[in-house]
Amino acid sequence: QVQLVESGGGLVQPGGSLRLSCAASVSVFSIRVMGWYRQAPGKQRELVAFITSSSSTNYSDSVKGRFAISRDNAKNTVYLQMNSLKLEDTAVYYCNTNPALSSWGQGTQVTVSS
Repeated sequence: QVQLVESGGGLVQPGGSLRLSCAASVSVFSIRVMGWYRQAPGKQRELVAFITSSSSTNYSDSVKGRFAISRDNAKNTVYLQMNSLKLEDTAVYYCNTNPALSSWGQGTQVTVSS
């Protein structure tokens, strides 16, 4: 069972930036497609970005051009650089495989507020 630990969230003003990190416990991390998901209050969890083992990336329309996903296979870590943050980016952010096959971690709260 993969264990996932997210970090890096916080409170930021609109237009600001944050970098999220997700540490995975498995040594086969490099062969998995990893994704960042988010869940806003009262809404379903959604996939916002994913990255393949060859580092090809894909983004939801809501974050395209503002977020960048990357991975460091040697560190079993995936990152999400979030720029030009908007109020609607406020959510708990999670990482998981894509599709989501592992247990969810605790997530990291991102709050965009003026």
